[in-house]
Amino acid sequence: MASSDDTEASPTPVDFIQLQHYMEYSSLRVKDVIKEFHPRGRLAQHSFGEHLDEAGFCLFLKTYLEVDDFPADFCQRLFCYFQHVEKDWTTKSSLPKGVTFKLYDKDGNGLLDSSMIISLRSMTGQVLKDMMTAIDVDESGTVTLEEWLKGGMNNVPLLVLLGLKMTERDGQHIWRMKHFNRPTYCSVCQSMLLGLGKQGLCCTCCKYTVHSQCANKNPEPCARTFVRSKKENGIAVHDWIRSDCNSTKCQVCHKKIKMLAGRRCVWCQEMRHDECIFSGLSSCDCGPLRDHILPPWAIYAVSKEEDTSLLNVTPDGHILQERQLNDLCVISDKENLQVHPPVAVLPLGTGNDLARCLRWGGGYEGSDLTETLKEIEASELVRMDRWSIQVIPEDPREAGDAVPYEIINNYFSVGVDASIAHRFHSMREKHPQRFNSRTKNKLWYFEFATSETLSASCKKLKDCLMVECCGRHLDLSCMSLEGIAVLNIPSMHGGSNLWGESKKSECLPEVEPSEVITDPELLKTISQDISDKRLEVVGLEGVIEMGQIYTGLKSAGHRLAQTSQITIRTTKALPMQIDGEPWMQPPCTIHITHKNQANMLMAPPTKPSGFFHHK
Repeated sequence: MASSDDTEASPTPVDFIQLQHYMEYSSLRVKDVIKEFHPRGRLAQHSFGEHLDEAGFCLFLKTYLEVDDFPADFCQRLFCYFQHVEKDWTTKSSLPKGVTFKLYDKDGNGLLDSSMIISLRSMTGQVLKDMMTAIDVDESGTVTLEEWLKGGMNNVPLLVLLGLKMTERDGQHIWRMKHFNRPTYCSVCQSMLLGLGKQGLCCTCCKYTVHSQCANKNPEPCARTFVRSKKENGIAVHDWIRSDCNSTKCQVCHKKIKMLAGRRCVWCQEMRHDECIFSGLSSCDCGPLRDHILPPWAIYAVSKEEDTSLLNVTPDGHILQERQLNDLCVISDKENLQVHPPVAVLPLGTGNDLARCLRWGGGYEGSDLTETLKEIEASELVRMDRWSIQVIPEDPREAGDAVPYEIINNYFSVGVDASIAHRFHSMREKHPQRFNSRTKNKLWYFEFATSETLSASCKKLKDCLMVECCGRHLDLSCMSLEGIAVLNIPSMHGGSNLWGESKKSECLPEVEPSEVITDPELLKTISQDISDKRLEVVGLEGVIEMGQIYTGLKSAGHRLAQTSQITIRTTKALPMQIDGEPWMQPPCTIHITHKNQANMLMAPPTKPSGFFHHK
């Protein structure tokens, strides 16, 4: 029986939810972290046989959760509690399945009793109580560890609710709790999903929808993503998923489909009555979005015995679960393909500058990807310049940070804006949990920009930097600059056009594409073009000017040059960035030259939805 001191020190259900919150942002695997505690591992001194000391346990949590400032008192409570209830705590490849059970078994009697269920109910409602009742096979009013492992660890809605990961297999749904804005029906029991919050589970892959309690009642399988035998390879067949096709016409009999009386093909989106599924059955053509779909009959699962060289494994040993993804860096630069596939940019981060200038918008708001694919169908192919950058340190023995890229797609900068980005990047690396939303990220940028205004760390940049464009030296002596930006696209800092709009002039002569332009009057008429094999060089006075350009109070920075080749020499360590990835660079020489062009897709112009509509 646990002592009162142990009970008070043990984690509460609220602590567990906080722990799950930390786990959501971890990109590491438990078994990889555990390796650090094995003999000859980096943290082996904290391992004693199959046990960890308190310091080792806290290091395990900090490493796995990627949180340097993990609360010390919370860590101590977890260690003391596991030490008491989990006598056989070991450093195996995964955490014991009973750990979660024992977090809720607060009195240490090996049972989850009614009082504990009531406590859980107060946090998560009636749904969780129903799940716990279902696990209680012998209806004793308590849940034993055996019942938990047999029922709870296989209880889909419970695992989803607790945020625990499930083994993903082909044909298995990937569930998430969801709130439905319109009347929605369960595909298993065909009753309406009721409630004010998240009424049920929805598969992120095939959109199959069920009540939480129906997820364990043998729902129909999810759409397959590959074929299991060579005989099926190349045979295009429909994958029918029960769906709410209400008021939609059946593709076979052309009569309207009543509520939940029809099915939808995951690949071609064709809809049919249940009784029309096998009538006039035709092969699946993947519908109007066929050019963007890699169907399962095009993928054959190769076993280890057949060909180990084809296993989907990354260089660091992680097995990829996503069978329909390709690394664009490999496609673009390493495979030397004769035909380079065009790329559309879905804006996910906080800057999204390339997505903005290609009209894909400033941020993804969770809309249906089907609509995005329809926009891709109507998009325009454009060529975008890509640039090689070579950074040669003045003293090879002076290490400095690693240069993030060898290629520039969007922009390169040195000075004030790179300093802000470097501070942001360093803080995010140290405290990733503080940067988990766009709003928070923007607030952090604002804070670092404010501190940079006060410190002016890149003041008098001209005294430690020299810029040459095609061998022509740029005279920066008459300007007070804190930053230099080299632009390939007309967007930077999340939407700022540092080059600005250009004046039209018919009296000035045509300029050859290979010629460097530094004349101030001529530069006023030069427009940016992402496919002209030239870069634009802009000077920035400081943070305040950057803010003025972003908010529209100022039209642009200082136009310095347009050129096809740039050399920059620095005499002291300066912050730099390539496409938003910053680093601190010791004195060096930088060469930027044209590499190639990439095929990009520009979205069609947005149709105005109102008088003041802008994308």
